Amino acid sequence: MPSRTRPDACPGVLATHEAADGPLARVRLPGGLLRAEQARVLADCADELGDGAVHLTSRGNLQLRAVRDIEELAERLSHAGLLPSAGHDRVRNVLASPLSGLHGGLTDVRPLVVALDEAVRTSDELAGLPGRFLLAADDGRGDVAGEGADACWRATSPLEGALLLDGTDTGLRVPACRAASALVELALAFQRVRGRAWRVGELDSDGRAGVLDSARPLARRVEPTRLPSSGPPRVGAHGRAVVAAVPFGQLRATVLRSLGELVVTPWRTLVVTGVDGQRLADLGLVVDQQDPSLGVSACIGSPGCAKSRSDVRADATAVLGLGVRAHFSGCERRCGKPREPHLDVLADAGGYRVEGNLVPTAELGDALKGRL
Repeated sequence: MPSRTRPDACPGVLATHEAADGPLARVRLPGGLLRAEQARVLADCADELGDGAVHLTSRGNLQLRAVRDIEELAERLSHAGLLPSAGHDRVRNVLASPLSGLHGGLTDVRPLVVALDEAVRTSDELAGLPGRFLLAADDGRGDVAGEGADACWRATSPLEGALLLDGTDTGLRVPACRAASALVELALAFQRVRGRAWRVGELDSDGRAGVLDSARPLARRVEPTRLPSSGPPRVGAHGRAVVAAVPFGQLRATVLRSLGELVVTPWRTLVVTGVDGQRLADLGLVVDQQDPSLGVSACIGSPGCAKSRSDVRADATAVLGLGVRAHFSGCERRCGKPREPHLDVLADAGGYRVEGNLVPTAELGDALKGRL
C-alpha cells in the first residue's frame, strides 16, 4: 500500500484548487445529469463569478475557473440542488452510462444513480472518502465499466449485474434492486480499511479481499469473466438523443444556456435531447464522427496553469485538422489524458516531446503527420 504523505487535494465547490488563473471549483454531477434550470444557474455563475465557461472533466463533472466569490457560488449552487450536502461535496463521484434510458443498454441505470447518490449523502462515514474514489453504474453496454471505477455495477441482464472492483469482474452477481446497497457496502468497507490509500487499486490483497467480502451477502457467486468494454458512444444521433463533443472540454456559458437538460459524459461530450445535430454544430459543438478534431485533447495549459510550459491549447488548435489522436500536456502530470490510445505530446523546453522525441513547435504538424 502506498504511503500518502499529503492530504487528498481533489477540489470541490467549497474546497477549491488555487490555479494560476484563480480558484477552480469542481461541481459533482452524479451520473452526469444536469437539469435545464441547473444549467442556467451554472451558466450565470460562469459569466458572473468565473471565466465565462464551464469546463468538462474526465469524470463527467463540471469545473468553473477563476472564481471570484466562493461563498456566492456555493449559495447559488446549493439553491439549485448542485451542492445538496456540504459534507459530501467532493465524494459524490458516480459515473453512469450516459445514454441509459434514452437509447440502448440492458436496463435504465438512472434510478440506481439517484439511489446511490442519496445513500452516499446520508452516510456520515462516506463523507470521509477520498475525492478520487469513484463509483459507476453501467447499463450493460460496457462504456463506463472501462473507466477505472473503484466499484462498479454492470448490468448483465435487465434484472442482474456484475460487481467490478477496480475494473475487474469479481464473480459476484447482484440483483438490480440491491445494486445501490452493494456499491455502498463496498465504499464503506474501503473507507474502513484504506489507511492512506485513495483508490481500491492501492490496497494490498488482504484489503481488497476485505472490501469484496462486504458485498457477498447481497450477491450470488459465479466464475469471474472478462466483460468487454464498448468505449465511448460515438458522436452523432442515437435515437432521440445526440452526442456532441465539446472542443477541449470548454463550453461557453452562452451555449450551455441554450441546451436545456443534458448529460455530461466522462469523454468531454454531452448527451442532448430536444436539440437537433445541425443546431448543435451551429453552436460550435462537434456532431460528425468524421471530424478530424475529435482525436485531439489538451490540458488547460498556460496561462491557466502555472505548471504548464506552454499554451498547449493554442498549439493543439493548430493541428486539429490532421486527424491524429493526440493529447497535449503542459507538464508531466498529463491532466485530462484520455484512456483511449493516443499520441503523447508533452511540452518541453524548445518545443514538444512526441512519444518522447523532442520536436520544435514549428515542426509539430509535420511530426504528427508522420505518425498517421
